[in-house]
Amino acid sequence: MNIQDYKPLELADIGALQPLLRDARPRVSELSFTNLFMWRGHYRPRWAMIQGCLQIIMDPIGGAPFAMQPVGPGDKAAAMAQALEALARAGHEPVIRRADAAFVQAFAAGPAYQARPDRDQFDYVYLAEDLINLAGRRYHRKKNHYNQFVKSVPHQYKPLDMELVEQVLEMQEHWCQMRECGGDPSLINEDVAIKEALSNFDKLDYVGGAICVQGRVEAFSLGEMLNDDTAVIHIEKANPDLPGLYAVINRDFAAAAFGQVKYVNREQDLGLEGLRAAKESYRPALMIEKFDVRPA
Repeated sequence: MNIQDYKPLELADIGALQPLLRDARPRVSELSFTNLFMWRGHYRPRWAMIQGCLQIIMDPIGGAPFAMQPVGPGDKAAAMAQALEALARAGHEPVIRRADAAFVQAFAAGPAYQARPDRDQFDYVYLAEDLINLAGRRYHRKKNHYNQFVKSVPHQYKPLDMELVEQVLEMQEHWCQMRECGGDPSLINEDVAIKEALSNFDKLDYVGGAICVQGRVEAFSLGEMLNDDTAVIHIEKANPDLPGLYAVINRDFAAAAFGQVKYVNREQDLGLEGLRAAKESYRPALMIEKFDVRPA
């Protein structure tokens, strides 16, 4: 099978793909239908069923195509080999990216493959109770930021619904104006992804929450269950002119949407120094390692 035979991912594919992704109980944050769909403008995912597995190839704008680890009940080793062959035939580097450690151990640990960790793509995973309770000395500063906002700014937490979606879209537009998204390709891509998710809120299987101040949305977050014990946060935004608001939406969304969940995956830092410092400041319980896999 050639790359052009893979099908571009569309919303109509949710019925076929979401059960396979959910049954795979993924650990890496990319492997949810919502994530794949909302970022399709940038990553341009294509998919095929190969050897009884769902095989996805990403073709990011400005980057080189790569395959994701296959998921499903079929022959993953054969599916991976065919995906790598398809990339090579198309003149691209044959590589699986963002594969988790369990996949590497099971299917790429032998002499036929080389696996190298990609630290910039490691997912940060936290105990949900830590994000909600902010207990102990290590969260003292976070708790102070949270308490200062709560005591000084009247506000309301609201779960996302169709009525609130338009207000969240307005807040995202305002946030982009403040941050001058038009001059930053990564922020442009994120803006498109957020609008894809919000515009299809009633069709995609995720939840959201917002903080309203004086009746206006000033922060929001979007997430979903990734596997049996882990939720994943896809997006979190807050008005930077309101100190402590990021701490509030982080804590309140986790409490309202995922209070009964053991872990919360807050995705990767992409090698960005400021983002890495912010994610490390919440003291992850563990990291989900991701690897590049190439033929030896």
